[in-house]
Amino acid sequence: MLSPLFQPVDFKDCPGWEDDNQLESFRAFVRSAERVREKPYKSGSLGISFDALAPILADSRETLVETDQQARQFFGKWFQPALIESTESNDGFVTGFYEPEVIASPVRTDRFTVPFLSRPTDLVDIDDSNRPDGFDHYFAFARETPAGLVEYFDRPAIESGALDGQGLEIAFVESPVDAFFIHVQGAARLKMTDGRLRRITYAAKTGHRFTGIGKILLDSGEIAPENMSMRSIRVWLADHPERARALMWNNRSYIFFREAEVDNESLGPIAAAKVPLTGGRSLAVDRLLHTFGTPFYIHAPDLKAFGGDHFARLMIAQDTGSAIVGPARGDLFAGSGNAAGEIAGGIRHKADFYALVPRSLLAQNA
Repeated sequence: MLSPLFQPVDFKDCPGWEDDNQLESFRAFVRSAERVREKPYKSGSLGISFDALAPILADSRETLVETDQQARQFFGKWFQPALIESTESNDGFVTGFYEPEVIASPVRTDRFTVPFLSRPTDLVDIDDSNRPDGFDHYFAFARETPAGLVEYFDRPAIESGALDGQGLEIAFVESPVDAFFIHVQGAARLKMTDGRLRRITYAAKTGHRFTGIGKILLDSGEIAPENMSMRSIRVWLADHPERARALMWNNRSYIFFREAEVDNESLGPIAAAKVPLTGGRSLAVDRLLHTFGTPFYIHAPDLKAFGGDHFARLMIAQDTGSAIVGPARGDLFAGSGNAAGEIAGGIRHKADFYALVPRSLLAQNA
């Protein structure tokens, strides 16, 4: 059953729909269509099921679309937009994320000392089938010990050497601040000192709750709300080196990485939907509520970071994140590199979310 949060409207009710360059959105949609040949996506709880999306994804693989107008016609044929009704406590809101790029060394040197680690062998996935009694239900990972499963080492413990000597190091960077923000983003391109371009992406995590250090700086008055951005956090960390480590250690969550190929430098990392992300067209959503592959038209009238006097784009749900919670909450993928980081770091805007609902579902709910 389709959630009543979806309020069907016409495409003319989506501000800027006819002006959006939707060919890239269609191409991103087709990447998901190719992926689901192997395995279907899990359906979100709000009712846009994978079964309803499947014939549309299949048709996209067979349809020749070469222009924005043809892309609009494709989406208009199969979908009807539905405004996701917000409430006083849950207005639509978008943030941004990107793939950082940093210089790295394949070995530890006097300059490059901060490692990215691969998944340890004693880290195990847990769920209700193997969760120890009394273990926090938030945790999806634990540490295997002779005495049983216990909470895994957190960021302070790992950065103090808890996993040293296990040969987990993938590469090393110079700045602990760079490494921290790569952990927050969950992926990075590494410009190696030997000339290679490598990519690391999320493999697992310790399981501890993510704590945003920006909120700590806001709550303590260190940064004013109107000045809050990724850049302002970086400036604060650079200006307070004696306090930086303690602040970052408030985020006990620690990410483990794996290497991934850089098949197409124009695309981002392969994310939760198992497709490479498209800058300006891929969206991270609450995967418990929404189904990967769903198109969303996002209108954020005050967001200018992507160019123009507002943001109005068709995005494809292709990633998720622990901080992305709620039906009208999204993280916009800005791309890779420093320029994308400048865009992503300043995105904290109210937005209207129009889910593109398969017409077949609306007919069933009529």
